Amino acid sequence: MSFAASRVFKACRALSAPAKPATASKTTVAKPKPKAKAKAKATSTTPGTPRGILKPKPVSPVLGDFLGGVPESSRAEAVKKIWAHIKLHNLQNPTNKKEIICDAKLKVLFDGRDKVGFLDIGKLLSAHFPKAD
Repeated sequence: MSFAASRVFKACRALSAPAKPATASKTTVAKPKPKAKAKAKATSTTPGTPRGILKPKPVSPVLGDFLGGVPESSRAEAVKKIWAHIKLHNLQNPTNKKEIICDAKLKVLFDGRDKVGFLDIGKLLSAHFPKAD
């Protein structure tokens, strides 16, 4: 056996050796981890207030009519309603599920397009959520 091989096998023996029994005097007690410090920056809203895409914002009259005449909606709710309309009327292309075939209601929302990709829905919806001045 070569010198390098004997070094490898010695390490294996050390790793595979049975564990030594622990004595009662050498047992260690796990220290509790320190608690994380509170955030220095306080938020101006309460924790339950929706933010981001869940926050209701004013929508265009066209999108408001599609959503049932509401003056404001969250982006997430608008996308859910659009997908519910797509599923209800079976508007997904059966051969290419990524493609949505627009009916009269969706053509009004999506600039008169006949077909849109499912990833284009968010981009085309941004025109119906005006930016705050």
